[in-house]
Amino acid sequence: MQLISSDQVYALLPTVDCIDIIEATMIAVSRGEANLPPRSIMPLGNGNAMGIMPGGLAEPHIHGIKLVSLYPENPKLGLSSHQGIILLFNTRDGRPIAAIDGASVTALRTAAASAAATRALSRANSRVLAILGAGEQADHHLPAHLTVRPFEEVRVWTRTFANAEAFVARHAPSAASIRAVASAQEAARGADVVVTATASPTAILQGEWLEAGQHINLVGASVASAREIDDEGIARGRYFVDTLAGAKAQAGEYIDALKAGAIAGDHILGEIGRVYDGTLPGRLDDRDVTIYKSLGVAAQDLAAAYEVLDRVGRNVT
Repeated sequence: MQLISSDQVYALLPTVDCIDIIEATMIAVSRGEANLPPRSIMPLGNGNAMGIMPGGLAEPHIHGIKLVSLYPENPKLGLSSHQGIILLFNTRDGRPIAAIDGASVTALRTAAASAAATRALSRANSRVLAILGAGEQADHHLPAHLTVRPFEEVRVWTRTFANAEAFVARHAPSAASIRAVASAQEAARGADVVVTATASPTAILQGEWLEAGQHINLVGASVASAREIDDEGIARGRYFVDTLAGAKAQAGEYIDALKAGAIAGDHILGEIGRVYDGTLPGRLDDRDVTIYKSLGVAAQDLAAAYEVLDRVGRNVT
């Protein structure tokens, strides 16, 4: 059985390749070509949890499981908040064939999923990117987004301004114009694309701030008890999800807005895979506000992990 480290993941799977892989995977998911049992979350106390995400793909014909420990305070220790492994099995005989570092795959595929949605839903002439959050996911979302749109300005906000400044220092060489801002509203004002990648359990993005034509990627809240945008924001947007079953069970802002009567049950327009294959309209007009809700799908982990394994075997760099 192959053991694949985070260094190998990052070396073998460039972001631009991962974006295309995730897009193709989500098309397959929406066509019913993946087996995706509901993921389970086991609370561990102190805000920590363990996630168990099994799945199977028709192409490549594999199955596997991601086992991930979710420790939101880990970044303070210099560690990823997502610690785990992805186990891949040969579907012909059930043999385990690889154990791949889960933190790196999760970081890559999540940013790639958002970038693919941005490519499909944002205006082609988008020039200003706002990132709310300055942690690991933000670190990966910036380069992923720079591959799909010609952003000329990047604004970064997080609750601790020094962290936003540190983010700017890390990424200044790769982004022509990047700056830290003092408020989430300032970051979102006039932005073409807004990414929320925080650990906040409550809304940091307000619907009254949204402007015609914006595209929003909601990334940080992955359980029903958390949300990053308020009810008004959800109601204002054309709302797309990675999977319908996952969103209805765990998309906190959708669940809360539905309970509050701010939206109807049919507010979810559909899965992003159907936008990618052209069977569901995405942006209808340059003035539309579009929203993509990312919860994470085991199929994304399996597809990205298998691509890394395949490149190890082919010694592709």
